[in-house]
Amino acid sequence: MYFIYSFGILIYGLGLRIAAIFNHKARLWVNGRKALFCRVAVALKPIDRKKNPVIWFHASSLGEFEQGRPVMEAFKEDHPNFKILLTFFSPSGFEIRKTYDKADFVFYLPLDTPANARKWVDLVNPRLVIFIKYDFWFNILNALHQKAVPVYFISALFRPEQHFFKRYGRWFRDQLDSITWFFVQNESSEQLLRSIGKQNVTKTGDTRFDRVYSIAQHKQPFPLIEKFCAGEKIFIGGSTWKEDEDVILPLTLLSELTMKFIIAPHNVSRERIESITGRLKRPFILYSEMNEGNVSGKEILIMDSVGILSQLYQYAALSFIGGGFGVSIHNIQEPITFGVPVFFGPGYHKFKEATDLVSLGGAFCIQTAKELEIKVMEILSDPEKHQRLSSICRNYVEENRGATGIIMTYLNTTGSFTQ
Repeated sequence: MYFIYSFGILIYGLGLRIAAIFNHKARLWVNGRKALFCRVAVALKPIDRKKNPVIWFHASSLGEFEQGRPVMEAFKEDHPNFKILLTFFSPSGFEIRKTYDKADFVFYLPLDTPANARKWVDLVNPRLVIFIKYDFWFNILNALHQKAVPVYFISALFRPEQHFFKRYGRWFRDQLDSITWFFVQNESSEQLLRSIGKQNVTKTGDTRFDRVYSIAQHKQPFPLIEKFCAGEKIFIGGSTWKEDEDVILPLTLLSELTMKFIIAPHNVSRERIESITGRLKRPFILYSEMNEGNVSGKEILIMDSVGILSQLYQYAALSFIGGGFGVSIHNIQEPITFGVPVFFGPGYHKFKEATDLVSLGGAFCIQTAKELEIKVMEILSDPEKHQRLSSICRNYVEENRGATGIIMTYLNTTGSFTQ
């Protein structure tokens, strides 16, 4: 199985190099790894490893980064002598957070071949490693194990359909022996790990609750967007795909609905933006074109850039989170921390916070545009109900935060990495 896995990684890398000829994201993935080891070597060379050991955090993409961010920042505060090296697998994480100021170094993760894994671990020489949520790169994990480097997974999620829990999954289960401790989001993940004999596990909840709570406590003002809002109720469609917009955009045609809209598509390519603006019948503006002179009188704002959506929910009365008509919904924690009730499509069952809030009444699964229209009108016509739903969302975030503290208490108490 080891040879099959490693061969599969080589084929995957070759496929990305071919795709890079035609695909912008694949091209970023390939170009970002050119001369990677040389660049890392130059960056790390001046470090005195005795005074400034390296801790390596790895996030697959932007969502995982946001989950790990509270732990990174808490670790930096508790251990300022450590240098934080942050890696991403995906361009959608790296390109947005490559200037993240709490990390001393930000790089792409090399392709997980056996040779790359050994070279990477020798070069980075981390005192400890924290993987966020998932991304099981078995050659790298093996190289870290050979060097006796402690490896932790935080905000981890496990599901029965993963290879680890199948009858044929012994090799995959054995790879988990290289992991020092699992900090998992929920009880089902804890039980799955224990069912295959892994006792080095603690249920902490999701560190992203700590992140979104912090966002709400330290919200940033956006004067131009505030001018766009002009004191009116705002409906935000966040991380939307075409299928989500098919449900949301009919709302913009309702004359009886006194509301403005902010649409933030998951993909902000020119083609996607144009596919949205071509369907609009009310005055709209692109975020990239906003200025003091042209924002007044606009009723729809299209976000054609990324990185600030999490802050925009402070202005929302209601929100629709995209992805639910595809594989799965995107993050709903960002709106609910501001007390914003959420709607989404049917693909939400993998996410505990979504199923919990549907049960509590702070979130709603929507199948059609008409269903969304009815529910929006119902909520907006009853201010007391809207306030009640808002409180449900805020309270849910408040009750579920605290995972970062549990993780940091464990790390600081064990303390073996500081010796």
